[in-house]
This record gives sequence, C-alpha cells and structure tokens, in this order.
Amino acid sequence: MTTTIPSVGMEFNSVDEAWQFWVEYGKDTGFGVRNDYFNKRKKDKSIRSCRFVCCKEGHRVPDKRSYLVKNPRAETRTDCKARIALSSKNGKFVIHEFVKDHNHDLQLPQTTHMLASHRKISEVQAYEIEMAEDSGLRQKASFQLMSAQAGGRTNLGYTRLNAKNYLKARRHRNMVYGEVGSLMKYFQHQLLKNPSFFHAHQMDCDEQITNVFWADAKMILDYGYFGEVVSLDTTYCTNHANRPLALFSGFNHYRGIVIFGVALLYDETAESFKWLFEVFLEAHGNKKNPKLCSQIKTKQCLKH
Repeated sequence: MTTTIPSVGMEFNSVDEAWQFWVEYGKDTGFGVRNDYFNKRKKDKSIRSCRFVCCKEGHRVPDKRSYLVKNPRAETRTDCKARIALSSKNGKFVIHEFVKDHNHDLQLPQTTHMLASHRKISEVQAYEIEMAEDSGLRQKASFQLMSAQAGGRTNLGYTRLNAKNYLKARRHRNMVYGEVGSLMKYFQHQLLKNPSFFHAHQMDCDEQITNVFWADAKMILDYGYFGEVVSLDTTYCTNHANRPLALFSGFNHYRGIVIFGVALLYDETAESFKWLFEVFLEAHGNKKNPKLCSQIKTKQCLKH
C-alpha cells in the first residue's frame, strides 16, 4: 500500500502530477483508473476542474448495433463511486472531494499489472523487445525470457499482448516511413506508369513482410524473347540488413545481360526459394522451359 492516501485539501502543481498520483495510488491499492471529465474555461481553454475515477465507475454505454453481436462482452463495470475531484485554485489543483470505498474486490499486487491503466513498456523494455524481434526470436519466447529476467511476469509491467501491439505499431510506422513503405510506394508509382508492372510479397505468421519480388514491363517482355536460359544469382548482399538480392537474368541476341526479375529475400531457405520460383513463373504468365524447371529442381535439392 502507498504511504500517501488522497485527502481533501491535498495540492498538486499540475493536472498531470495529480493524475500520476492517482495512477500510483490505484496501482498500490489494487484497482484500475481512468479520467472522468475535464472542465475548461472558455477564454483560454485552461482546465478549471477535473475528476479521476475507478475503472469500474458507471456502466458501459450500450451499442445501438448490439443486437447484431452474437457473443457480447460481459459487463465489467460495477458503478464504483471511488474517485477524487480537483479544482484549480491559485495556480494549484486542490482535491475537494475524495471517495475511498469500492463496491468490488480489489486486485492482488501480483495481478495489478494486468489492469490496462497500469501496463507500461519502458524505453529500455521497448529496446529489448525490438532487439529480440530483429534477432528472429519469437514473441512468446521473447516474453518468457524477459519475464525471467525481471523475476516473474508481475515485475515486468506489461503483458504479452502489449508487446505484440507495440511491435505491430512499430511495424506500421516502418511500413509508412521506412524502407518497406518506400518500396511499396515505388511499386504503386510503377503500376501507374505501366499496368504490366508485377510485384508480390510474402508474409510470415506474424504478418511481417519477408520476401519481395518485382518485374517491370521490360523484364516481362525480355523473358518472352530470351527466356530459354535463366540464371539466378543470390550472391549480392548490398543492403544494410545483409538480405540476399536475387537476380533472374539471361542473355539477349547481342550476348548482353538482360534481367527477368528481382527479389529481396529474408533468407535462403527452401521455402523462400519455392515461393520465389512460383512467383517468378506467375509474373511471366507461367511460361516454363525445361532449363528453368531443371534449375528450380536443383536449387531445391541443394537447400534440402
């Protein structure tokens, strides 16, 4: 239990300070918290008064479409009256009302961290989650490792779902602003210029992009003329992630090199090459030739 209990007349320098105090009090006592309302002045929009409540205050507003839901969520609120109310006075925020009692059971210290308002991923934890993800460690194993390092899940401060949502949000940011986002934007631009442009990507079980393939109109046209012999080279690793850059190439009637398709691979496993060859054939209208089929079979055998 916290040594500081809210009381009428207690002062805070700001609303944020008061809110943080209520969060810590709820965490130590065993209940979740949320803010109920803020009253603002019309002139300068500054906060005049506010109220912080228990997470079980009131009742959920029924959805007008609730009759369409087959398995509606159970009601979790109990109209709990526990709260503090504050008002602005001389540049301070003063508690003018405090209701201590709850009408529901409080959480044990071992389970308080499961409440939504008390889950938090620190900067260090976020860095560790990202490192584990970038190292190829699965989310379940990563969460178990970090729980062990913290001395148990109760000391971790967040749940496995929080870590998953964090990585999902990070992935979305990368998709928009990172290399993948730039690549997808390039693909869209090429499609607008020429509808014959072909591109495809493969995703893993965590819905993360792994392998990417593309072929422009010239590559597709060259394959139609010079696709009797196809060479696949994956020795180029020029990107910073050291991912193989795969090039499908051949020779034209002047013995010049022509490109039939390009791919960025996550790895060089049999599964990745199987997907790559299938997509390559799809890009070129499933036009096969004996030499290409022989190369596909040989490559798969080598990887197995």
